[in-house]
Amino acid sequence: MSQVAIVIGATGLVGKALVKQLTKAEHISKIVTLTRRSEVYDSAKVNNQVIDFERLDQYAHLFNADLFFSCLGTTLKQAGSVEAQRKVDVNYQLKAAQLAVEHGVEHYLLVSSSGANSSSRSSYLKMKGELEEQVKKLPFKQISIFQPSLLIGARASFRLGEKLAAWLMPVLCIIPGLRRYRPITGEQVAAKMLTVSQQPSSGLSYYRLDEIFID
Repeated sequence: MSQVAIVIGATGLVGKALVKQLTKAEHISKIVTLTRRSEVYDSAKVNNQVIDFERLDQYAHLFNADLFFSCLGTTLKQAGSVEAQRKVDVNYQLKAAQLAVEHGVEHYLLVSSSGANSSSRSSYLKMKGELEEQVKKLPFKQISIFQPSLLIGARASFRLGEKLAAWLMPVLCIIPGLRRYRPITGEQVAAKMLTVSQQPSSGLSYYRLDEIFID
């Protein structure tokens, strides 16, 4: 069945890999990427739309699709403050999800984080948990939430802490019981999202840590 997919966060680690994989997927006929800046793609399947996330209601007509992939996210350093980060990690994503469900999208696929918890003392994990709680209330036919461990891969911006963790974690994961926490690449998360998008179902599903790896 030919389907239309929307991707936000298409320029990030997971989103970029996902768009590339979606262009090769037989069940996808069109991919709408919603970005802040113009992006050029090699595939005719991709329709890039430059939008202002502060005014998402003005772009409501773009949310008419079958699948909605939410890969958007930022860091405290990039955002400049917790409040600015919340706009991206919670407000923009929730508003986009609301527009998607209002325009008939049946399957919502969200990249969250391991440890996401609305009661967490970590502002980052708290935001991720709050978003999960809010989107679970929306009347999508199918909701798939992915909670990967440390994401690694080539990013546009350098992250020292992530680089150090990416070096240490594979070593630590040799210890029995820690293997499930091993780092995962953006390509691997994207591949799992693509696989799940081909499995029509209903209700809520979580994919955690090592469950996201495809052997």
